[in-house]
Amino acid sequence: MTSALSLPSLADCRRLFLRNYEISINIGVYEAEKRGEQRVLVNIDLYIPLAVSTPHADLLDEVVDYDFMRETVAQRVAQGHIHLQETLCDDVAAAMLAHPKVRAVRVSTEKPDVYPDCESVGVEVFRLKP
Repeated sequence: MTSALSLPSLADCRRLFLRNYEISINIGVYEAEKRGEQRVLVNIDLYIPLAVSTPHADLLDEVVDYDFMRETVAQRVAQGHIHLQETLCDDVAAAMLAHPKVRAVRVSTEKPDVYPDCESVGVEVFRLKP
C-alpha cells in the first residue's frame, strides 16, 4: 500500500495518528445490534502541512492536539445510534477536515466481534481538501 504522504499534495505534511481507539457504541442495522453496544476500533490519520504544524516554541497550541481526534469521535458517538460504519467514518472525516490546519484525513473503523472466523470487519475512507 502506498503512503498518502507520497501524494504530491501531501508531500509537505506531517501525519498525526490515533491507533485502535476502542469505543463501545450502539451501531448496526440488525435488530440484535440495536439492543446493545458493540466494540469498535477507530483509526485516524490527519495530514497537516508542516508550515502550520511545526512548533517553534514547543507549545501545544502550535500543533493539532490529539484530544481533538478523540473528542470528535466521542461527540459523534454521543449523538446516538448509528446504522452503518460508513456513516461513522464519513461523519468523523468531515469533522476532521473542518479543522483549519488539516489538509487530508483517513478514518477507519473496525468491528472485531462480528464473526468468529475473522479478526474484524470494517470501513476506511480518505478525504482531501480541494
